Amino acid sequence: MPGKPRWRALAVAAATLAASFLTFGTPSRAEAAVPATIPLKITNNSGRSDPVYIYDLGTLLSTGQQGWADANGTFHAWPGGGNPPTPAPDASIAGPANGQSKTIRIPKFSGRLYFSYGQKLDFRLTTGGLVQPAVQNPSDPNRNILFNWSEYTLNDSGLWINSTQVDMFSAPYAVGVQAGDGSTKTTGHLKPGGYNGFFNALRAQSGGWAGLIQTRSDGTVLRALAPGHGIEAGALPATVMDDYINRVWQKYSSSTLTVTPFTDQPGTKYYGRVSGGVMNFTNGSGAVVTSFQKPDSDSVFGCYKRLDAPNDLVRGPISRTLCAGFNRSTLLANPNQPDTSSAGFYQDGVTNHYARAVHAQMADGKAYAFAFDDVGNHESLVHDGSPQQAYVTLDPFS
Repeated sequence: MPGKPRWRALAVAAATLAASFLTFGTPSRAEAAVPATIPLKITNNSGRSDPVYIYDLGTLLSTGQQGWADANGTFHAWPGGGNPPTPAPDASIAGPANGQSKTIRIPKFSGRLYFSYGQKLDFRLTTGGLVQPAVQNPSDPNRNILFNWSEYTLNDSGLWINSTQVDMFSAPYAVGVQAGDGSTKTTGHLKPGGYNGFFNALRAQSGGWAGLIQTRSDGTVLRALAPGHGIEAGALPATVMDDYINRVWQKYSSSTLTVTPFTDQPGTKYYGRVSGGVMNFTNGSGAVVTSFQKPDSDSVFGCYKRLDAPNDLVRGPISRTLCAGFNRSTLLANPNQPDTSSAGFYQDGVTNHYARAVHAQMADGKAYAFAFDDVGNHESLVHDGSPQQAYVTLDPFS
């Protein structure tokens, strides 16, 4: 409810990360065994004089316990929480000063690497485990702190680490991994001027998109909420995508939307038609395999509710494809989905302008601007099966 802090369980982060892009398996004999911990080098190129605080929070894969890791990579389970939530132990690690680097170790974990500027984050514990900031709520204790996070999983099959804007666009950073062959893969860097360019794009966009930007009383720009959170906070009109959604439903009342969800299975196709306000998908035999009620804007931005994507082999993959098509506004232009060519993304006047602005300012064009931005491999993710070292670089704001 407005005026009361709302706490969201961090445990979902690991599940979301795995569902988005991870396939766990057993390392091949050709790969060296992934050690219990690997080094993570954090470099502060932010240009800011504020102290930096680092947190490595998540789920220990060997036991399923939630907890945090210290600078040596040692795991600590969270103690029991309460209702209302109780303060969590201080899991912060002092980060590097501007212009310096610091190396810590990370264990086989699935979770998040948080970093904050100038002030430690306020983490608390419920009876269900750790909870994380929900800055779309003006009463959240972290609302006025400048912070961001990366998601990662380190397991026996290697390291997956990404930069993410699924919840918000905030303090700029990039991630990387040194591969077993000595090469380095990186993603997440903005173009020169990209930080200000993103916020300027939102300010210039009609339709209420500037309302996503949150500032502190001293004038510091803190972040832009992702549009789903913006709707939740009343900062973006709840009807912002309705016109496009209605046009899609109208088009496929008289024509067919073909979805080929698996790149390695081109023969697996599903056919969508709207009848009685419901989009029914049939397989090649004509049997209905799943159906979708017409989504609202929040369903589109969050890829949930009426666009729920269970971890199965039919509805989930179709829903992922629809979600990407709605956010990128490709469903009217191309009846064969997914459309994976970025040249056609965000061309309709009604689109996810937040995602459009994020991708436009990324040096490599890749980002996680919505939950299924990995459809077509447009996500900001690096992976290696024999990681030697991970990297997080805190980038300049200017």
